[in-house]
Amino acid sequence: MKRSDIRHMPQFFDRYILLVDDIDVIEGLEQTASLFETPSVKQVLITLGDQVYAPGKWTVKDILQHLIDNERIMSYRAMRFARNDKTALPGYDEDLFGANTTASQRNLDDLLDEFAIVRRSTIALFKSFNDEMFLREGISFNQQISPLALGFVLIGHPIHHLRVLRERYFPLVQG
Repeated sequence: MKRSDIRHMPQFFDRYILLVDDIDVIEGLEQTASLFETPSVKQVLITLGDQVYAPGKWTVKDILQHLIDNERIMSYRAMRFARNDKTALPGYDEDLFGANTTASQRNLDDLLDEFAIVRRSTIALFKSFNDEMFLREGISFNQQISPLALGFVLIGHPIHHLRVLRERYFPLVQG
């Protein structure tokens, strides 16, 4: 199923969904699985180390941990709604999560490996959905959203963070 098959565009999440072309959700998940592993991007991430562009901002490791956490949460939500669970699911506090990780003690390759593993799990889950399951809807973070829309959130979210890295972090080592 494609982005254009999303019946209801959820506010807040649309900022990620709209970063993605009108492609198949599985194709998009596969394409964005290695965004941070291209040699040019990975080298800049290594060079950046723990630098931040402003006080209180996340490091590259923190951003990767955030992507991993978010992937797990959004996939769980998609599974619940695909299985026709109508329980309203809460949001989560990304700053609380970020403050309670061990990302700073991990190496970049370990975080990239974990993201790849979690993404493969997401792809396997989404491949198990049929069209009806993709279009079921539930409430998450006070927004009506479908597993299909959540899939496109998962595609667009890393694209968003790579853009932030390119705009705000990369100049720290390329300037």
